Amino acid sequence: MKFNDLVKIYEKAKKKYGKDTNRHISEILALAKKEHKKDFEGEDHEQSWRSFKGKNLEKLIEYIITDEVESLGLCVINGNSLEKTFEKNLSDELSQVKRNLYIDYGEFGAHLPDIDIVVYKPETSKIIALLSIKVTLRERIAQTGYWKMKLLQAKATKHIKVYFVTPDEDGTLTSKEPTKKGRAIVEVDTDGGYVLSETNIEESKKVKMFDKFFDDLKKVLIP
Repeated sequence: MKFNDLVKIYEKAKKKYGKDTNRHISEILALAKKEHKKDFEGEDHEQSWRSFKGKNLEKLIEYIITDEVESLGLCVINGNSLEKTFEKNLSDELSQVKRNLYIDYGEFGAHLPDIDIVVYKPETSKIIALLSIKVTLRERIAQTGYWKMKLLQAKATKHIKVYFVTPDEDGTLTSKEPTKKGRAIVEVDTDGGYVLSETNIEESKKVKMFDKFFDDLKKVLIP
């Protein structure tokens, strides 16, 4: 199974659920898992599926948001492509994006944060937002909070918004109280978390259903 097969399952679900399709990401992934198993050859399908699921959920969210983000005059790029590509092989635009994202560790060099999606202005290569995408919060939420704090330490990067996007399959973000550790980190150490789930969560100024993401991104663009 390849990413294009996952997109086909998503598009089929879109015909059924319309604007609510993004609330059914876990269902879409469950259908993809069945297809993935049909093609699997080996002993540990669960491990193979977890790897596919994590990597391709990032790509699926990128696929979902790109058109609307571009309608705002912004561009989207996968963070891994910046990390793995030498600057000499990047366009001038993306080379500048990469430079605008570096975090200075002094004598230990400059390094890119581990982020899945970068949203930036193409005219200036100014970075607007970074998205960290995971199936559950326990996979990387503390690390996402760490990168936000590092970005705040430099004048050149302190304006960058850092968001967490997740189907939240373990329900960490569902309730405000009692507050689970993962939700506390999202509330305090990130600029917000967006949930793609059939379950309605108790929303706050920072933790919301995914359909609020684009409105919030528009607000960031207002001078």
